[in-house]
Amino acid sequence: MNSIEPPGTIQSQLLPLFFLTSIFFLNFTIRIILAPLLPTILADMNLTHDQAGSFFLISASGYFISLLCSGFVSSRIKHKKTIVFSAVATGVAFLVTGLSQNLLSMRIGLFVVGMTSALYLPSGIAMLTSSISSQNWGKAIGIHELAPNLSFLLAPMICEGLLLWLSWRSVLIVIGVTSVLFGISFFKFSTVKDFPGEPPMLKSFLPLVATPSFWMMIILFSLGVIGTLGVYSMLPLYLVNEHGMPQSQANKLITMSRILTLPMALLVGWLSDHFGLKPTLASVLFFTGISTLLIGVVTDSLIQVVIFCQPVFAVCFFPPAFAALSHIGSKEIRNIAISFTIPIAFLVGGGVVPNVIGLLGEKGFFSMGFIVAGGLILSGTIVPFFLKFQKDN
Repeated sequence: MNSIEPPGTIQSQLLPLFFLTSIFFLNFTIRIILAPLLPTILADMNLTHDQAGSFFLISASGYFISLLCSGFVSSRIKHKKTIVFSAVATGVAFLVTGLSQNLLSMRIGLFVVGMTSALYLPSGIAMLTSSISSQNWGKAIGIHELAPNLSFLLAPMICEGLLLWLSWRSVLIVIGVTSVLFGISFFKFSTVKDFPGEPPMLKSFLPLVATPSFWMMIILFSLGVIGTLGVYSMLPLYLVNEHGMPQSQANKLITMSRILTLPMALLVGWLSDHFGLKPTLASVLFFTGISTLLIGVVTDSLIQVVIFCQPVFAVCFFPPAFAALSHIGSKEIRNIAISFTIPIAFLVGGGVVPNVIGLLGEKGFFSMGFIVAGGLILSGTIVPFFLKFQKDN
């Protein structure tokens, strides 16, 4: 990858950081905002639980396909234009989704949203590291990676605030228009130097096929996404339909439960350095699995306690998991490992599992969906101990 290292402090490079973090925040918010809106959408469109759950599988399918192919796009139109295209096209697709009047057109819209939103992340990271001096990469990436956690925290608040004046369709339109405006603004006002991406090569993937730890990391990342995005996607609908909470109360509870997740990345980073990656990963999966399982077991009086605990454990997965993934195979294929692991994990954990929870909910076993999800996460507790890192060879 061509890299430009401009001089100066991070303060002089705040404009590209602001744009990229804002676009990433909107990109992630668009992908999860349906979750807090789901009870309203289900009632308005007269949908079943499984139809509602299918939204996440359809969007994740588009995300999976496009993320694997994102290198072809950025190699043709370069990274900056890829980011602009992703922000604008995702915003337009989400706007059109908001205007959809039937289930089929809404599914098509969400599939396109998944495809266009996936183009951002590889080019966003490449553009971030090329526009920020290398001595500030840690701080810049740390700020950039706050976007998903802030999105989990703020998405329910944004929904409830906008729903006071707007319909759920108008909420989608407003967020879509905002993404379009940020994409255009980034193109017009950002002066970052552009450069092309690298198209994926199948021959680069072949060494990973014979690496057992690579397949283990796919399993682990899928379980990690189940604990975060998979649970989050269906939790508001579960609280409203199974526990009788008003939608505003459910979204407020989910928002409050996410506040403590923000500093957890720093804490788990220290723990993984102190105790090692494998024990840390196993512990995180154990507590995430138990708390996810309890969502489907506990009564109304304890559900709030469990919902506060579950995301705190779940977000601890990713820092040690990315560190572990960076130790899989030789340095030449590590970036390829990330490129293939993430889309598969999002398809399974953020698409298939929410759909399964929705299917169980439609059959009258909504709580069983969270019990099954928790059981799956618990089953992965022993997997980290079988990982073989490159430094162990």
